[in-house]
Amino acid sequence: MAYFVKKLSIIIPVYNEKKTIQKLLNKVFAIKNLIKEVIVIDDFSTDGTRNILNKNKSKINKLIFHKQNLGKGAAIQSGKKFITGDVVIIQDADLEYNPQDYFKLLNKIKEGYKAVYGSRVLGKKRYLLKNFSSLSRIFFNHILTVFSNFINNQNLTDAHTCYKMFRSNVFLSIRLREKDFSFCPEITTKLGLRKIKIQEVSIDYFGRQYSDGKKIKFIDGVKALIVLLKYRFFVKD
Repeated sequence: MAYFVKKLSIIIPVYNEKKTIQKLLNKVFAIKNLIKEVIVIDDFSTDGTRNILNKNKSKINKLIFHKQNLGKGAAIQSGKKFITGDVVIIQDADLEYNPQDYFKLLNKIKEGYKAVYGSRVLGKKRYLLKNFSSLSRIFFNHILTVFSNFINNQNLTDAHTCYKMFRSNVFLSIRLREKDFSFCPEITTKLGLRKIKIQEVSIDYFGRQYSDGKKIKFIDGVKALIVLLKYRFFVKD
């Protein structure tokens, strides 16, 4: 069944992204032929990011400043309270993802899907995945996705991608608990429990190095495994 998208809410969690935040915001602001709502949550940046955000506040629909560093998931929870669009997407503050890919995901929402993920690997040969920061990241992302598929009865290629788009009524109905990067396995599992099909589309990806400010670490992968089990078998919302 076709679905008419009225407005896209874009949730942007930010933490110490002075080098990239302005370029990212420019890319988001420049998107045409789309009614959008930009919600930015600064998770207690200390590198000058906040000054840049304040300079852009006239173009940001909702700007939230955390009083302490709480994590990506906590930032998403803060932004969730201010969604007014009928569709929502998560956007990292770095430049690893291209906002022009929103339309690829939106096309699937228009086709009737309630949740769409932008896959960094779908339809790409392994030797073409050069934009991941390391081969080990490709391997562990694959292992996490396989495990997520197994326990959630899904068939995803990239369960831990940043680009997750939802119809807002679905997203708002899901209670989020995890404060850090575990937002990803939490919401994927909760969609699985509700038997909501997640559609994937191939997107561009330009992975950065830890020296450039990348924050996710090996321990976050371990936490992801625990969170998958936690919400699949032990914690019911």
